[in-house]
Amino acid sequence: MLKIAVPNKGTLAESALTMLREAGYLPKPVGRSLVVSDVANDAEFYLLRPRDIATYVGAGRLDVGITGRDLLLDSGAPATELVALGFGDSTFCFAAPTGTVKSISDLNGLRIATSYKGIVAKALADAGVSADVVGLDGAVENAVALGVADAVADVVDTGTTLRAAGLELVGEPILQSEAILIGRSEVGSNVEVQQLLRRLEGVIVARTYVMMEYDVSAELVEKACELTPGIESPTVSPLRDEGWMAVRAMVPRADQHLVMDSLWNLGARGVIVTDIHACRL
Repeated sequence: MLKIAVPNKGTLAESALTMLREAGYLPKPVGRSLVVSDVANDAEFYLLRPRDIATYVGAGRLDVGITGRDLLLDSGAPATELVALGFGDSTFCFAAPTGTVKSISDLNGLRIATSYKGIVAKALADAGVSADVVGLDGAVENAVALGVADAVADVVDTGTTLRAAGLELVGEPILQSEAILIGRSEVGSNVEVQQLLRRLEGVIVARTYVMMEYDVSAELVEKACELTPGIESPTVSPLRDEGWMAVRAMVPRADQHLVMDSLWNLGARGVIVTDIHACRL
């Protein structure tokens, strides 16, 4: 039986459960249960604090888990990233009172508050900076104002919260994080894990692409296919009306409207876009 750790709260949990359902797991609502069985897929899902997932997976108690890249690296657990899942993006940065610190080297000798001591200690060591890392649980923006730190290191979205606290970003980001599936290095050969990976990768592709279909005159097919090359090549079929062809291809979701405009300007008609719910490439 495949044992999978899933975050138990927050947007990370909601997104993880949604992706798993799109991949054909967890047919029933999770509710308040801490362990959920999926009999059809011979799997058990353990709902855990996101910060604890890497520890359980690294210890081999669970096969795989969904957590943040930042939480995996901060834990120091012997687990590895198997696949990035495409949600939960965040940026981890140093910040200090406006105008006081110009570069990471200026953090030397200062007190830095963070909820991610492992990541910060490594980043400082890599930069050759010696500083006192102050561990806090949760938001750290007020640590400077309250006098327990001279700077902070935290997850940044828009930077609004840091600016409200009188802080500005220092240097380049320490880490770009997102939700990932993790497991011990040897777990990748597990048949059940390979199936999970294929399903998740299928969901990622389905979220990334749409299916585009359109009609175009035969003399314009080659130019149209240059706009919609598909994954390997587009499907081209003759229509009943002589001189016209039907074309079908996968197109990046982010480009769909630009591609539709280009096809229309070329002379294609009946352009239709549909969602892809699952696929295998």
